[in-house]
Amino acid sequence: MTEQFYVGIDQDENEGLTHLGRIVRDAWIFNLIPETETCSGWSTGQMQVLYEKVYEAWEPYAHLPSRLPDALRERHTRLYSEAIANAKKKGWDTELKEDD
Repeated sequence: MTEQFYVGIDQDENEGLTHLGRIVRDAWIFNLIPETETCSGWSTGQMQVLYEKVYEAWEPYAHLPSRLPDALRERHTRLYSEAIANAKKKGWDTELKEDD
């Protein structure tokens, strides 16, 4: 089996609004990695370790952005709003289809 590597949030689908992209973006929110880190070329194992750190960082807030302290909530809003706006500009369709 060939090991897979993440393309990086900057090369991911829909501005990184994917499972792996959300892990990277959430890691930025919690300052687990700098916003300049795209995780391009990271192995599945590295992404799993990052996921576990992100999961742990979310736990005190019940994994809900509304429970984040103001500074983190504002950062969350900024990062996700930018990604959503950019994805929509590039044609991302947010409507659910029959197979979604």
